[in-house]
Amino acid sequence: MKKIRLNVFIVAAVLLMAAGSLVEARAQSGTAAAIQAQSSAAGVKTVTFAEMWRVGGWCMWPLGLCSVAAMYFVIRNIIMLRTKNLLRSDLKSEIETFLARRDLKGVREVCQNNPSLMTSVLDAGLERISENDFDPAHVMEAIEEAGNEQMVTYMKPINYLSMIGSVAPMLGLLGTVSGMIKAFANISAGGMGKPELLAGNIGEALITTAAGLIIAIPAMTAYFIFKNNFIKNMSTMGRMVGHFMNVYRNSVSR
Repeated sequence: MKKIRLNVFIVAAVLLMAAGSLVEARAQSGTAAAIQAQSSAAGVKTVTFAEMWRVGGWCMWPLGLCSVAAMYFVIRNIIMLRTKNLLRSDLKSEIETFLARRDLKGVREVCQNNPSLMTSVLDAGLERISENDFDPAHVMEAIEEAGNEQMVTYMKPINYLSMIGSVAPMLGLLGTVSGMIKAFANISAGGMGKPELLAGNIGEALITTAAGLIIAIPAMTAYFIFKNNFIKNMSTMGRMVGHFMNVYRNSVSR
């Protein structure tokens, strides 16, 4: 139940990141008539999502790509990094039965037909065992090597979220610098007394900064959640593989 709530939180955060501005724009358009009347009376202009995107300038395009990529990796990690997919606890009884009978071929077939974090590491350890040679040191060495290889493979899509969370604010800052440079250029060209000439440049600076932070905060939150959960699953995987090796060792000593 805790994991389900966590996954729902991640999805909600990223969807909010990507669609928040759009929802706000739709809400604004839904009440456009009333707001427009009030705005006209008060002299205030309503800004739509499309207008904010246009004012944000070219930086909004890479920020949009970052938002889509963050959503993709969050959804992918939720699906791929589920505990039952990584550890395959449903195979435990079947593997124990084969190991108790010292049927290494049967265990390896089970592992190869059900690829996962646990089965890949266990298969690598069993590969070092022959019918007349069981060296625990060589087996553990193979397990550690396979465990490190699997950790790098599974951590790669998690680390992409950290990369997005670091790059998005930098892109927002770049948009801020671009907007301020244009604002000062307009001031030097005699636009000091014309605030409408500066509003677009200042808007670009503020919108890109906000967009970068809106993307980065959920991405970094999801990164730490996925990373902590995966480390926990790695520890559980090590305990499971150690248990399987003990079952096989006991069967050999009988």
